[in-house]
Amino acid sequence: MPPIATVVGPDTVLEGNLSFAGGMHLDGTVKGNVTGRPESGATLVVSNSGRIEGDVTVENLVLDGTIVGDVHADNRVELAPGARVRGTVHYRLLEMAMGAEVNGQLVHVEEKATVERSPAQEPSSKE
Repeated sequence: MPPIATVVGPDTVLEGNLSFAGGMHLDGTVKGNVTGRPESGATLVVSNSGRIEGDVTVENLVLDGTIVGDVHADNRVELAPGARVRGTVHYRLLEMAMGAEVNGQLVHVEEKATVERSPAQEPSSKE
């Protein structure tokens, strides 16, 4: 897990989309989408007082608070006992503690792989 570079305090309310790189700890509220920059090791930690009203797209998520929206995690989702999600959770690895709630779907996604085309799959162009 990358070191926490950004902290949003418990009395803070952010309205609008939020983008970050590295690690972020959320104790407050975000009313908007939260996105970790691709391939930055983006890890979002949401404490039991944290709340997000919007979609979350990160590599790793540790949730003990509330998300009202869909979650897209390229790698790992850890749902602590206080976790509450109203939306679909897309994950590669999932850890869910007793007491965590997901009101929506859990969708397993495979690790992203680069697919190379063979010559037979190449689109042909006829002139």
